[in-house]
Amino acid sequence: MQLTLPETVETTLSPRKAALHLAIGLFVSEEATLGHAAEIAGLTQAAFQKELGARHISMHYGLDELAEDLKVVESFRR
Repeated sequence: MQLTLPETVETTLSPRKAALHLAIGLFVSEEATLGHAAEIAGLTQAAFQKELGARHISMHYGLDELAEDLKVVESFRR
């Protein structure tokens, strides 16, 4: 995919920073998972989570995700 930015934005925004902004936007709009957004940004999931925290953006982690995680943890106990 190729993206064309206005010249004024392109001159002040590095490709890495543009990728980070895109990844954050996709994550916030729930169009990308944490893993996919981190990959788009070129970061580990932990580093991407730190970027989200620095911007006071909360994780999408509700009761459904908690239930899934508890099932996984329970499967390890067997």
